[in-house]
Amino acid sequence: MNGLNTAAVYVLQTLGSLYLLIVLLRFILQLVRADFYNPLSQFAVKATKPLLNPLRKVIPGFGGLDLASLVLALLVQLLLMILTLLLMGYGFGALLPQLLVWSVIGVTALFVKIFFFALIASVILSWVAPHSHNPGAQLVNQLCEPLLMPIRRILPNLGGLDISPIFAFIALNLVDMLVIKNLAAMSHMPQLLSPFL
Repeated sequence: MNGLNTAAVYVLQTLGSLYLLIVLLRFILQLVRADFYNPLSQFAVKATKPLLNPLRKVIPGFGGLDLASLVLALLVQLLLMILTLLLMGYGFGALLPQLLVWSVIGVTALFVKIFFFALIASVILSWVAPHSHNPGAQLVNQLCEPLLMPIRRILPNLGGLDISPIFAFIALNLVDMLVIKNLAAMSHMPQLLSPFL
């Protein structure tokens, strides 16, 4: 594989993963009932609208879940993997069923990463700007709250010290190690697609 192909794969994975992140964030923001009028929520809505609106005509929501945005995330992930394989000189025809499985694994990995990094941001913000009204800070808190609330109900009161993020980090890392990495290994996901994990 020549340097031009390597550069093309880098650009494709960087820009494609960024768009995939926005699409999946749109799904997650609706899932956690985040503020729709937050400027960052509005950005995600506007960035995904051109592809999402036609898909919504075919795939309706179900039980408050925006299934169309989840399907769009899977399709974007699938397309990124196919283009990566093509640019690296591999065919994908025989791999199509496996590529669908790898796409699900890739989207699940990104789903976990979003919550992981949102938790890191939440912890940092609780130290440096605990009562910030910044749109980004508010969105981070809205993302993390559904994950932290069940843990807070179980943990004893430690006099105002909130250690629920520690247990959330442990849970997310266990999902990554025991579920995502094992599924990738069992489905023989190639190393060249590892940036998607």
